[in-house]
Parts: sequence; structure tokens; C-alpha cells
Amino acid sequence: MQGEVTDNRERSQFEMRVGEALARIVYRREGGRITLIHTEVPDALSGQGVGSRLVRGALDRIRAEGIRVIPSCSFVAAYIARHPEDQDLLAESV
Repeated sequence: MQGEVTDNRERSQFEMRVGEALARIVYRREGGRITLIHTEVPDALSGQGVGSRLVRGALDRIRAEGIRVIPSCSFVAAYIARHPEDQDLLAESV
């Protein structure tokens, strides 16, 4: 479905297709944690809120899975900082 965030575990990335374009968040899973490494939104979709919708969908999936987030990606970290309701997903500092 277009605009739906899916978890492509084979490629270790959350994906959201918009038209022919694919936005993604690359991640690494380790135990009960997931490190969100890098967010990519195609230039054609820039400025349309696609990145925020992608992060929102990824965090919803992570919450449902019951794991914690390490936001290595600055875009994801900024999103979580702006949304206090998601800060409970953050993994404690090691």
C-alpha cells in the first residue's frame, strides 16, 4: 500500500513508497534495541512531510514490537525531541 511504512527486515530498513519513489530508514537490530542509522527521502519528495510520516510509522512499529530506539540519525533524533510522547521509546544511555 502506498504511503504505508513497512519493515523490510531482509534489507534492514523501514520503507515507505510514494508513487515510484522510496523513502527509507536504515537500521541495525541488537537484542531489544534498534539503532536508526540513516533516513533517506528522495529529492522529489523533499518538503512534503514524507520524512516525518516515515519516522512516525517506524516508531509506531517499534512501539508495537516493544523494543527501544537508539536514534543515531539526526533527523530521527530531532523528530523524537519534538515529540515528547515518543521519548519513552529511547534506550537508556550505555
